[in-house]
Amino acid sequence: MFRTAQGTMYSLHQLKDPLERPLSEPQPRENAANEVKSCSEPLGELYKSKLLLDISARLWFTYRRKFSPIGGTGPSSDAGWGCMLRCGQMMLAQALICRHLGRDWQWEKHKKQPEEYHRILRCFLDRKDCCYSIHQMAQMGVGEGKSIGEWFGPNTVAQVLKKLALFDEWNSLAVYVSMDNTVVIEDIKKMCWSPPQGSSTAHSTAYLHRGALGRNKNTAGFCTGWKPLLLIIPLRLGINHINPVYIDAFKECFKMPQSLGALGGKPNNAYYFIGFLGNELIYLDPHTTQSFVDSEENGTVDDESFHCQQAPHRMKIMNLDPSVALEILKQQSLRMFELVQKHPPHWPPFVPPSKPEVTTTGAELIESTDKLFELEEEFEILSV
Repeated sequence: MFRTAQGTMYSLHQLKDPLERPLSEPQPRENAANEVKSCSEPLGELYKSKLLLDISARLWFTYRRKFSPIGGTGPSSDAGWGCMLRCGQMMLAQALICRHLGRDWQWEKHKKQPEEYHRILRCFLDRKDCCYSIHQMAQMGVGEGKSIGEWFGPNTVAQVLKKLALFDEWNSLAVYVSMDNTVVIEDIKKMCWSPPQGSSTAHSTAYLHRGALGRNKNTAGFCTGWKPLLLIIPLRLGINHINPVYIDAFKECFKMPQSLGALGGKPNNAYYFIGFLGNELIYLDPHTTQSFVDSEENGTVDDESFHCQQAPHRMKIMNLDPSVALEILKQQSLRMFELVQKHPPHWPPFVPPSKPEVTTTGAELIESTDKLFELEEEFEILSV
């Protein structure tokens, strides 16, 4: 089974070879393709082509070199340490594509793309003035205890994206990172709700209770005064290895219409997981080093290197490190974490995030690259 955000759910282990099916059987829908790498199982050329179209529609962020030094004096390449940051960029970019272009949007080489697409891509270029650039993410990570040039884990990337989203006025995303495997609806309302201008407090409160979670939508389908929610759920699915009891629930997450996939992999090797085939996970791999690409004078970007035009990779679920982070574009209840209405009284008070003061200069660099592959503290049980 392979599932991506708002795409059609399709089961490959039931499909076998689509070219061998009777003509009376229903054919997969256009946006159903999403399942595989170069699979050993026969899939049929038609189905493979649809799969590759879906994969190529995603923004693919990899290691880059020859960009301006981070912080002015830092590294000019993220090769060897930036893979989890690139996976976080891919996940967030997919959320923005679904929001602005729709899940059925497809990318074609040399085809003119809408302005929203180029605007999304510019958010992630390797420049210090781009909202979700490697520069911004690395420097924001200093506040999370990570030196520039140090490997990030899934929870750190989630916290960094939450902070950077506060500076992104165009997308106006509310990024909620769950604590202790628990999603609190009350906290989400506080973060996502922004009363319409000119409304009174009493009216806004009443409006929140009536419509914040799905009613009173505008013509675009979004709730008036309600920010789009990017829900990130860091999870620990075992101690040193993934516990088999979680596998079925983990696979169910990819079937959700709101799913954006998962961040994870192995210590110091991060991947962006976008679905599964049987007991194998399908992922995009950031471990390819490409040259820095900047925008043209007219604002467009030579985007061919930002799309994976070959079959994606896959790995056995049991080889996955148990520390992962699920991403959902809007709230949804899952069996692997708890969804509660009220903020637990034993937790610290919830304070909606505000823009942090960023004062990094690039001096907070990791002392030696020898330390890059010794740190595994991100792969630990989360606690409040």
